[in-house]
Amino acid sequence: MTTHLDTGSWGEEQAEHFLKSKGYTLLFKNYRYQHAEIDLIVEKGRLLVFVEVKTRRWTAFGLPETFVNASKVRLLKKAAEHFIFEYDWKYDIRFDIISILIQGQNKHSIHHIEDAFY
Repeated sequence: MTTHLDTGSWGEEQAEHFLKSKGYTLLFKNYRYQHAEIDLIVEKGRLLVFVEVKTRRWTAFGLPETFVNASKVRLLKKAAEHFIFEYDWKYDIRFDIISILIQGQNKHSIHHIEDAFY
């Protein structure tokens, strides 16, 4: 039996492959600042994208993206702000969610939500 941490790591790997296939370049994985963590930070041209990945095996309590609550958004923004200042980023940014639903053995769906929040 896999743990939720194994599921989360697997989901982040799937999201990374998905984004790379769409032309994004991975800059950081699991970027931490204080109590906040950004799953993936990717770049495409002059666009920096902070990505929250949510992976679930079932939808009994809602789709994976519904688990990105206001508290999580605040933490992501705080970590993103720190990253922007630390690396002196001067171009556009965006916050995305990658929602992954595992649908059985070797089968899953990926939903990429661009501009998920501001």
